Amino acid sequence: MIINQLAVYSQNEVGKLLPIIKTLGSNGINIESLNIADTAEYGIVRMLTSDNEKAQKILQEKGFISTITSLVGVEVADEAGELSKTLEKLAANKIDIEYIYSYSRKDGKALILIKTEKIKEAEDLLK
Repeated sequence: MIINQLAVYSQNEVGKLLPIIKTLGSNGINIESLNIADTAEYGIVRMLTSDNEKAQKILQEKGFISTITSLVGVEVADEAGELSKTLEKLAANKIDIEYIYSYSRKDGKALILIKTEKIKEAEDLLK
């Protein structure tokens, strides 16, 4: 399945994450998954929210730079070895992975989120 992710770009300084998180919370937007990647100067806050489009609009009004990106989402059993099976399929079909992260849910499943240039091919393969 295709999952839309909101990415917010911020300076990598103490306290810069808090306004992003507070802005979303005060506007009733729930963060369902959160991943932060950093460099020396900037950070990328990648997240799934209860309403990415609304979140992006509100954050942009506050001066934050953000984008919405499509990822491939794959549900797997939240058990040892399940991620390997997904990665084996991608590797066997020469599908690159730019980045990947996941989160476990309470229903015994995990959602694996994959950024790739071959999004449609990966989605079809992992159905």
